[in-house]
Amino acid sequence: MQNQEAIKHTGVVIIGAGLTGLTTAYTLKQRGFGVHVVEKLTRIGGQIQTHRVGDYIVESGPNTGAISFPEVKELMNELKETSHGTCLLEPAVKVANQRLIWKGSRFHALPSSPIGGLTTPLFTWTDKFRILGEPWRRKGQNPDESVASLATRRLGKSFVDYAVDPFISGVYAGDANQLITRYALPKLYNLEQEYGSFIRGAIAKAKQPKNDRDKLATKEVFSAVGGLGQIPQAEADYIGTENISLGVTDVSIKPFEDKWQVKFTSQQGQAIIYQCQKVVTTCGAYALNNMLPFIESQRLERITNLHYAPIIEVGVGVRNTEGLDYKAFGGLIPSREQKKVLGILFPSACFKGRAPEGGALFTYFIGGVKHTEMLDMSDDELQNLVVDYFHNMLKFPSHIHPDTINIFRHTKAIPQYEVSSGARFEEVGRIETEYPGLIIAGNLRNGIGMAHRIKQARDIATNIQLQK
Repeated sequence: MQNQEAIKHTGVVIIGAGLTGLTTAYTLKQRGFGVHVVEKLTRIGGQIQTHRVGDYIVESGPNTGAISFPEVKELMNELKETSHGTCLLEPAVKVANQRLIWKGSRFHALPSSPIGGLTTPLFTWTDKFRILGEPWRRKGQNPDESVASLATRRLGKSFVDYAVDPFISGVYAGDANQLITRYALPKLYNLEQEYGSFIRGAIAKAKQPKNDRDKLATKEVFSAVGGLGQIPQAEADYIGTENISLGVTDVSIKPFEDKWQVKFTSQQGQAIIYQCQKVVTTCGAYALNNMLPFIESQRLERITNLHYAPIIEVGVGVRNTEGLDYKAFGGLIPSREQKKVLGILFPSACFKGRAPEGGALFTYFIGGVKHTEMLDMSDDELQNLVVDYFHNMLKFPSHIHPDTINIFRHTKAIPQYEVSSGARFEEVGRIETEYPGLIIAGNLRNGIGMAHRIKQARDIATNIQLQK
């Protein structure tokens, strides 16, 4: 019986049980549509995973999101209701507004005011004065200009070295010389293109009237009470276990008459076929080749050639800080400082209950596109590295030692929106037009952050129409 195909029917099949897939399914079910989620892993959540390690709450994927779009606040408000209060939005405390940048032998606060901009040691005096002329600088003409090139042209080299470079490391774990501004940072690109200046554009944007829905996008850093893992769990609970297949293999999609057919092998070894009106892929670009056999390989290559940054994430807990406390979101390390970490976040400074009273939790990020060799380090080597930086960068005295060290490796962590992105986005559009009912989603387009994933999912689920 295990080899006999089971044919089932539903409205929409969604490939991937990460944040994009589950949010799409959650929203579709709210609309009354039949859904089924297919996931190769034996768990939900994708990159979002929260671990309870003794008295610590450790994230092994994203540590935070930002309420960049109204859809984020709307989803969290709905999850509060459908989870009966078990999934609650937790905005970061105000100290999370403080960002630190390493220079020389210590962390310095990233300026958040004109006075701070003048007094900071992060930037040269030449660039501090040069920025006064930014509103009158000529607009760029190269649509594929890199983030580093654009920022150097408008702000100066020291701003790139000690603001832009570490920011790109913190968000993309990438190389500002390779990321294309209009794809990786479209809002920044549009400020120059529409207003001729970052400064003029930011002022104009701030003056634009906002309706009540726009005001939901507060830009606040957020998590969920108890960790980000509460979000996919609440979504999955609402969707229902009967509508989610985990641990599947051999997923393939093909057109079938005027519908779609999704075939896979269940965790129990049974061949299952779902016939549906719509199918949404939210998996990584690298998984699409075998999944879409009806599309020519050279067309898929424009999508699947997406470059991913590898990341090692290390959660480090200390039970007693003896009063040493970093009150900030975290610290980023510029490439030119030649350190072996990209940055260190301070989750327990931003959210309650992440460490025992009097203790602290830190999250180290290692690797990225500039240091892929770091993934070859053994666990012992990584532990020695983070302990060294625990003392020499975080300045803990030698008699204080970490209480727990938790290492998580991600070989394909963050997609890089490089020059190939335009061809990828165009090919996705062509395929979706040619094959109505197939939607290619996920972080291969529309942004990489949690807010981007939620907005994309909500847009997709809101726009789907099914025949009765």
